[in-house]
Amino acid sequence: MQRNRFLGDILSQLFDRRGALHGKDDTRDIYALCQALLSAEGEVSGFRLAATVLERYAALTADDKTAFFYYLNSDLDIDAAKIAEIAAQYANEPTPELFKTLSQAAEPKRQELLRRLNQPVGATAALVSMRVDLLKLLRDHPDLKRTNHDFAHLLRSWFNRGFLVLQQISWDTPARILDKIVAYEAVHEIDDWDDLRRRLYPPDRRCFAFFHPAMPDEPLIFVEVALTKDIPGSIDQLLSEGRTPLDADQAKSAVFYSISNCQKGLTGISFGNLLIKQVVAELSLECPQLETFVTLSPIPGMNKWLATQVDDPDHGAAAQAILAGDGPEDDIRAMAARYLLVAKRGDGMPLDPVTRFHLGNGAEVHDIHAGADSSANGMAQSSGAMVNYLYNLTQTERNHEDFAMASTLVAARSVQILSTASLQTKPKEPTA
Repeated sequence: MQRNRFLGDILSQLFDRRGALHGKDDTRDIYALCQALLSAEGEVSGFRLAATVLERYAALTADDKTAFFYYLNSDLDIDAAKIAEIAAQYANEPTPELFKTLSQAAEPKRQELLRRLNQPVGATAALVSMRVDLLKLLRDHPDLKRTNHDFAHLLRSWFNRGFLVLQQISWDTPARILDKIVAYEAVHEIDDWDDLRRRLYPPDRRCFAFFHPAMPDEPLIFVEVALTKDIPGSIDQLLSEGRTPLDADQAKSAVFYSISNCQKGLTGISFGNLLIKQVVAELSLECPQLETFVTLSPIPGMNKWLATQVDDPDHGAAAQAILAGDGPEDDIRAMAARYLLVAKRGDGMPLDPVTRFHLGNGAEVHDIHAGADSSANGMAQSSGAMVNYLYNLTQTERNHEDFAMASTLVAARSVQILSTASLQTKPKEPTA
């Protein structure tokens, strides 16, 4: 048995090596190689052809990459007239054979090409990286959104929950992954390795990340968690160098204080909801005494919104004072509550993206804090204000349904009152 396995390994390596050499010697351009991959040749030599196409793509110039995406967009698009013809036949005679024919015709050839490209080792990561290039082009080339839709469709199926692996990130995690945690942190910048150690090593700190088997060294998304006695109102205190760590069994609250998406190529494919639910389940098993699951979240769009309110007769004076750094804390909290609960997009959803994310997951707006984030980013985004979103596990499903179906914003009574509270900063009286 061992001898046969050893011989098989040798033969496999020989054939792989021959295939790799043949791929490098293939003089066809990337378009001919794609057509070959989609043909019967692709059934026989798909691994080699896919590896060659991905290698050629990586070497393309920016203009050539744009041309390649237009090839996917146009040459490998659906045939609308053919689909209409088959659909009419199927409407009159809905047989399994016609259904199969219609389904095949309705799928763009680029989807099959992307599936066949996803064969060699490292191909999934290469396709995620390819989508990063595509996303950069959409603003100036909006017609490429058709191809982006197919990328998103396939990546969403390849990265569904069944394939994701939850891992705890600790101080003992390999350095190559810790380096990426530092690089990908998008909410509260990690200054150095000492700062990272303070977030991973103490007994009251946790970090969890989702990984995919095809990209084992690349975190997809990670969340940093603090175990505390009470619900915190300041990230400055939560991340303070001089704080005294808490024994995990004394904690009553689990605080999600940073959630960072790591792969730009997976934009639009949501992992956050799954991650929070899984981490809540893990922490509940590890620390059954936990009573509260809550976030301490930034308010990223608040100051941009305040800038639109400076001429408002009711909000203008307070908005100007807050943006100038002179607003009292009560006004900062009141204006933050107005922004979170009242400011809406055209579709009726909250203007703030973090609010949309957490309320969409079934959380509620629990409390608002002024002077909570004194970092340069925190002051620029929200003049230091932060918000707690509470995950009441008995209410999240109902809250999610109400938000999804009717855009209902669930907030604690104290926050609702705060959103209508009188502002301390009043407009200046006109001079005589």
